[in-house]
Amino acid sequence: MTEERTTVTTDEHGNTHSSTTVYTDRKEGGGAGKWIFLVILLVAVVGGIIVLNQMGGAEIAKDNAVAEAANEVGDAAQSVGEAAEDVADEVTGG
Repeated sequence: MTEERTTVTTDEHGNTHSSTTVYTDRKEGGGAGKWIFLVILLVAVVGGIIVLNQMGGAEIAKDNAVAEAANEVGDAAQSVGEAAEDVADEVTGG
């Protein structure tokens, strides 16, 4: 529904002024814009989750590689220790 209101005023010099105001009950659109924004937001959130997930996998792989290298260093140190004991036993005649 649309309503039009006209206001007429007279100033102290006798000049008449009028203004018209139009009121409407029409609701603004924008439904499509809201849906587009929500779809873009959803795509951004899903993309962020995928990126963070891949970065987390890289961190786990790096941590596993460091742990494996540490185990190999430990095994090598064990072998060196055993070889040193063998040499010491041969030198002392034991």
